Amino acid sequence: MRTTGIIFIVLTIACSKKSDNNETATKKIDYTIVKVFPHDTKAFTQGLVVHQGKLLESTGQNGTSWVAEVDIATGKQEKKVELDKEYFGEGITVLNNKIFQLTWKSNIGFIYNSQYERIGSFQYNREGWGITHNGVDLIMSDGTDKLYFLDSATQEVKKTITVTDNGEPVSNLNELEYIEGFVFANRWQTNLIVKVDPNNGNVEGTMDLSQVADVVYPGNPKADVLNGIAYEPKSKLLLVTGKLWPAMVAIKLK
Repeated sequence: MRTTGIIFIVLTIACSKKSDNNETATKKIDYTIVKVFPHDTKAFTQGLVVHQGKLLESTGQNGTSWVAEVDIATGKQEKKVELDKEYFGEGITVLNNKIFQLTWKSNIGFIYNSQYERIGSFQYNREGWGITHNGVDLIMSDGTDKLYFLDSATQEVKKTITVTDNGEPVSNLNELEYIEGFVFANRWQTNLIVKVDPNNGNVEGTMDLSQVADVVYPGNPKADVLNGIAYEPKSKLLLVTGKLWPAMVAIKLK
């Protein structure tokens, strides 16, 4: 697959054009594109996270869901755990040296140690979409306008918040990433990422990645929606990608 053209075009686009999606009325978050990396076009990305310098990705497809360490330079999986075919994998996060992975409609999440050995599971009575953490609690989405804060030891719900923008519910919250006191959430079937105050659920800003998506899509005609946010705290870079995308893009918030 040719990627040089994608890289050149992406690096030269301006990141200020409005999306055709219904944008929220909150402050627009501008960004610059720093670098473009290859991404496995067979990876139906559900979760993305950087932990101790390692990039972890989870995917969800019928019969082919997995969680793995990924070589960012090549997009290839170096360590990989495949789920039983009955499970459709969803988001992942790492807290207290444990990897937490959701499944979509099976009402079960899995826990792995740092060696990718399954050491436990937990139940929930909703769909599983995205998951992140604030250093203390796990934070989970289910595709609605709700975020659930789970006790990291018991995985029991401690509190629930409703995400709103100027008082209006913001639904389709998907993949999550906790960044410097805020929850960043992909909005499923859009190219938008919203920045959410976890104290009250207010949307404090919106990032539009439409131009990134428009350039990436031609690299794989089967590319699906934007999904995947990973934050690298030392460089303060965000890695973003999508389901079946041919590229993973490193961006920096202005």
